[in-house]
Amino acid sequence: MPNTRSAPVVIVGAGLAGLACAQRLTRAGIDVTVLEASAAVGGRVRTDVIDGYRCDRGFQLINPAYPALKEVVDLVELDLRAFDAGVVVAHGSQRWTLADPRREPARLLATVRAPLGSTADKLRFAAWAAESLLPVRRQLAEPDRALADDLDSAGVTGPLRTGVLEPFLAGVLAEGDGSTSARFTKLLVRSFLLGTPSVPSLGMARLPELLAASLPATAVHFGATVSSVIDGGVRTTDDEIPARAVVVATDPRTAASLTGQPPMSMKPLTTFWHTCAEPPTRHRLLHIDADRRGPVVNTAVMTTVTPTYAPAGQCLIATTTLGADGSAQAEEAARRHAGQIYGVDSHPWELIFTHVIKEALPVQAPPLQIRQPVALSDRLFVAGDHRDTASIQGALVSGRRAARAVLAQLDEARAEAN
Repeated sequence: MPNTRSAPVVIVGAGLAGLACAQRLTRAGIDVTVLEASAAVGGRVRTDVIDGYRCDRGFQLINPAYPALKEVVDLVELDLRAFDAGVVVAHGSQRWTLADPRREPARLLATVRAPLGSTADKLRFAAWAAESLLPVRRQLAEPDRALADDLDSAGVTGPLRTGVLEPFLAGVLAEGDGSTSARFTKLLVRSFLLGTPSVPSLGMARLPELLAASLPATAVHFGATVSSVIDGGVRTTDDEIPARAVVVATDPRTAASLTGQPPMSMKPLTTFWHTCAEPPTRHRLLHIDADRRGPVVNTAVMTTVTPTYAPAGQCLIATTTLGADGSAQAEEAARRHAGQIYGVDSHPWELIFTHVIKEALPVQAPPLQIRQPVALSDRLFVAGDHRDTASIQGALVSGRRAARAVLAQLDEARAEAN
């Protein structure tokens, strides 16, 4: 292995964390080499274009309220298209729109009158949700517990919880048993209240593509599988690459194998992408089922939010279930259930693609440690949403934290050399 004093910083993985790290280091004048095993950037944030339909790898949203987002990309270039602030809830043969009254005041009366919990239930829920707007430092200072226990303590019970809140959060948290950290959940609720969940007009892949475009043209190397981290660099299937420092910014399982850190449990989700002759709704809202008549945790007509997700005049429906089952039987059950949610005959829908995401989100169990160390030694660093919060914000923050740790170490080494 040659002398590494002048070698680049090697970043393993071109997901959001790796790209954010590379961008921060590049802006500081550090040469970086990003090694990506696949053929494109993005990691779990990718978009497959199939016959003109833009199918994100799982139903994903970008919240412009994420503080780190504006630090890494120009939001104008991202061209976000927003969902409306609320959900449509199927209950029996009816559909009820529950909206954020601050943003959708015209829907306030309908929200209050919806037969999904009493007025007292809705007030208790509003009080619980309002806690997420408290200063983050204050929230982090409070003891953490499971979401289910937190809702019990707040008196959030009855049909509003079981028919609205729990189904909605199941799709966000990738679990339906309330085992996720209440602290983490409230941070997500905070982002929903402060921002408007959106998708880029060209799909979720637009975010990592913009990050990659901010790097030197030769920075990212595709088809480069790193087999091990060695003293002074990394070993790939073809070569040994010297490095001043190594940042492992891969999925948690690969990161554990390369760094020796304990592996982290992951939660699966499956998303079915369908098209049909007529969209089942014109609402730019997420749809859920209060009666839980099937496997679907949420469904949305993406082309009501941005028509660019499908060929001209066509519609695209994203329907998500818990678990990792993309079988024909699972697709049929999800399609049938989605039809019940929208109140339409979904039998004629055509399946465009199925995304089975076995490792969709890291488990966020209480008590949640929001910031885990990114510096494992003076030459080895790690980044990813598994080091912060399981979100786009967490991935971006962890990448930037890793970059700062690398810069601090390089400054220290430079001072010692002088």
